[in-house]
Amino acid sequence: MYTRREFGTLALAGLALPRLAAAAIDSTVAGVRLGVQTYSFRDLPRTPGGDAIEPILKAMADCSLTECELWSPQVEPAGKSREELRAWRLETPLSFFREVKKKFDAAGIRIYAFNYSPNASYTDQEIDRGFEMAKALGAQIITSSTTLAVAKRIVPFAEKRQTVVAMHGHSNVSDPNEFATPQSFAAAMQMSKYFKVNLDIGHFTAANYDALAYIREHHAGVTNLHLKDRKKNQGANTPWGEGDTPIREVLQLLKRERWQIPAYIEYEYAGQGTPIEEVKKCYAYANESLG
Repeated sequence: MYTRREFGTLALAGLALPRLAAAAIDSTVAGVRLGVQTYSFRDLPRTPGGDAIEPILKAMADCSLTECELWSPQVEPAGKSREELRAWRLETPLSFFREVKKKFDAAGIRIYAFNYSPNASYTDQEIDRGFEMAKALGAQIITSSTTLAVAKRIVPFAEKRQTVVAMHGHSNVSDPNEFATPQSFAAAMQMSKYFKVNLDIGHFTAANYDALAYIREHHAGVTNLHLKDRKKNQGANTPWGEGDTPIREVLQLLKRERWQIPAYIEYEYAGQGTPIEEVKKCYAYANESLG
C-alpha cells in the first residue's frame, strides 16, 4: 500500500516517462549527427486548417530521428495567397514559434536549422522576420534556397542578427544567379562572414561536381548536408544506393574526421512506401554506411 504522497510521487514520475524516453533516443551514429530535412514529410496530411507540426513530430518519432532542419512552409498555414502569407509572417506573434519549439523540446527533437527561403518578392520586413522566427524556434542557423541577388539583400540582416545563413544549392548550373557551383558558394561567403554552405550532395553530384572533394576542402564553411541520391548529368533522384552520389563515402568521411557537420535525410525520390517508410529506409542505409 502507498500513502497519498507516495502515490502522487509515482504518478508524477509516470507522467514524466514519455519525455524521458524521447530524450533517451539519439540519432547520432558513430559520432555523426543524422537527422532529417522535414521537407521529406511534405506529403503527410496536415492538421486540418493548420500547420504540419504534429504530423512531423509523430513521423520523426516513428523514424527515431532526433534533430532536423525545419522547412518553413510546414510552420505556415496552407492554401494562402502570397499577400496572406506575407501578412501571416509579419503579424503572427513570436509566441507562436516559441510554442512550436516547446513541442519539439518535449518530444526530444532539436531544431538545428530553420529553412527560410526569401525570393525576389519578399520585402525587407519579411527577410528580417525570418531571423526572428528562427530565434524563437531555437534554431542555431538559417538555411536558404535563394539566389545570389537576394543573398545580397540578406547580408545586412544576417549581420544585424549575427546569425549564420547557409545557402542551399541545386543543380541548375546554367543560371549564374543560382546556387549550384562551387564558385556560387564562394561568392556568397565573400559577401558576409555569416554566410556558409548547406551542401546538398545529391544536387551537387547531378551538377557533375565531387561532393566528397568539396567537403574535404571546405568543411569549415559547411553547416550541414542534405543526403539524397541522384545520377550525374542532371540525372533523376533515385532510391539510395542506385544513383551516383557518394552517400556512404561522405558519411564515412564525417566519421573518420570527426567533423560536426549534421547530415540530414531529404527524401525526394519516388518511393514505393509512405514518406515515413522511405525515410526509415534512408536512415537504415546511413546506419549501415557508418557501421
